[in-house]
Amino acid sequence: MSTIKVEVFGTGCKKCQQLTANAKEAIANLGIEAEISHITDPIEIAQRGIISTPALFVNQKLISKGQVLPAVQIQQNIQQNILQQS
Repeated sequence: MSTIKVEVFGTGCKKCQQLTANAKEAIANLGIEAEISHITDPIEIAQRGIISTPALFVNQKLISKGQVLPAVQIQQNIQQNILQQS
């Protein structure tokens, strides 16, 4: 299995930082390798078509936008939609 790519898009606000922390916690709970990045560039955010932040992408698939998902929900989503497809 290749490394999972997790991207959090947002301006760096408290909600964006919380979503990044929750994503890191979910990855740690799953015990998998992942590249986690936080994109704050408004041009890149707009190019992805993101209107409400924070937004979470896993392997270029939109997982959430405009909300802070708890770590357990991110973990479940990765298990169901990413790991089972590998």
